[in-house]
Amino acid sequence: MKRLSRSNVPASHSGSQRQAGGAMAVLDASSNAILAVDASGLVTYLNSQTEATFGYSRDELLGQPVERLIPGGASQRHVAERNSMFERPRARALGMGFDLAGRRKDGTEFPVEISLTPVQFDDGMQIFATVVDITARKAAESQLLQAQKLESIGRLAGGIAHDFNNVLFAIKGYAELLTEDLGPARRDRFDPDEALRSVEAINSAATRAASLTAQLLAFSRRQVVRPEILELNAAVANIEPMLRPLIGAHVALVVRPAPGTGRLRADPSQLDQILVNLVINARDAMPDGGTITIDTGNVDLDDAYALRHLEVVPGPYVYLTVSDTGLGMDVETREHIFEPFFTTKELGHGTGLGLATIYGVVHQAGGHIWLYSEPGLGSTFKLYFPRVDAPASAAHPAANAPAEAGSGAVLVVEDERSVREMTSVLLRRAGYDVIAVSDGGAAMDRLAAMATPIDVLVTDVVMPGMSGIDLAERVIDRYPMAGVVLLSGYNAETLDLDRVVRRGAMFLSKPVTSSDLLDAVKRSSDHRTAPDGLA
Repeated sequence: MKRLSRSNVPASHSGSQRQAGGAMAVLDASSNAILAVDASGLVTYLNSQTEATFGYSRDELLGQPVERLIPGGASQRHVAERNSMFERPRARALGMGFDLAGRRKDGTEFPVEISLTPVQFDDGMQIFATVVDITARKAAESQLLQAQKLESIGRLAGGIAHDFNNVLFAIKGYAELLTEDLGPARRDRFDPDEALRSVEAINSAATRAASLTAQLLAFSRRQVVRPEILELNAAVANIEPMLRPLIGAHVALVVRPAPGTGRLRADPSQLDQILVNLVINARDAMPDGGTITIDTGNVDLDDAYALRHLEVVPGPYVYLTVSDTGLGMDVETREHIFEPFFTTKELGHGTGLGLATIYGVVHQAGGHIWLYSEPGLGSTFKLYFPRVDAPASAAHPAANAPAEAGSGAVLVVEDERSVREMTSVLLRRAGYDVIAVSDGGAAMDRLAAMATPIDVLVTDVVMPGMSGIDLAERVIDRYPMAGVVLLSGYNAETLDLDRVVRRGAMFLSKPVTSSDLLDAVKRSSDHRTAPDGLA
């Protein structure tokens, strides 16, 4: 068969040649780039729009590898896909739901969609590709996406303001009542039980605020996590007894763990949080009762699946599925369901952060989440986590009880004054000698002036100037017998946290309870002074 270019389709009175020439004329008049390649990947035909789109002349492309028009990073994969296309020829549309790019003669890349059509000729198969430059459409989509992001940010800000204002109202209100109870005017009528109730209410409101910030950090993937190697079936079995009381007698819970389901790397408390949130949502979607089903198993996500879901890396995964027989969701709800503070529940019956949190946690663990739902047919949330071959993490021993009285010198470094003062009071009441400063520079100055070394450093991680991690390294280098406790609720600045934890430092996530902090200070000191703590 002759190569199909305009130059080798001569004018003729033959019917078949007139048809061939007419077909080429139609292709050449197309507003989209159209080209053909043979089994060896060489360009055999291109229309005028191909020249305009890619910036090459006809003579520069005919007989050349089609990979010239493909970005370098994708060229090798394209060869494999082209070979597969010739082995199993079929019409295909590419670029719907995932990104493809072309490369112009000047090296610039641009987004495209491609339709492939195999055509059998007497001397072999050729693949015709229609290439659509979608640069303008992508720009419009980007503007729309930006508008949607701004809408989500507005909803997020409004939701945060609403929930935190409620929490702050409770804290401020009970603090004012407590202040009044302790003031001179009411001191003779002081009721310790009523004052205790005010303190407990303040503590409860603070706990709700801590839960809200934890969900926000999980949603934004900035939460400090402690991943472990978990047996998925064992993790589900451990949380199952807690799930059943949550759903009520009118909802059935079916758990179907697949034998041989593999392991994943995740924070166990976050995995529990995911299951609790999904089960509660499923329960709420079935006001008249129904069935919640939890499935686990192994799956290999291949290249074809990854092409349809851009965030997925092909490979072995374990999956966790939570399905219900409830109301289901329409298209509009599905499109917004993972946005923060978007909720279909009545006012006061949900923050709208649950699914946004799940989305953040799953992606932070390197996983992928997929939703199947139709009105009246229920919903299925399928969560994929990368499968790992490492053995499961050992169970943690129970924490040592904090000592009744501490001893030794503790250096507290915290830039927030109220936190610094509260931490100092707590440690002094426990029996420690406390030195408190506001930043790493001041800490190094105090250390240089001290005649004897400190026993424990307690430092915030994120501080202006010297970070807590840098300070911890300097203290460990200079005082190898001193314990180190790091505090933070935010991990954007703690990417190198492991480098000090490996050297014996301990980490606590803010907000931390008094008992946990005292326990960490005691254990950190014991670890650094023990003979094997010098390793």
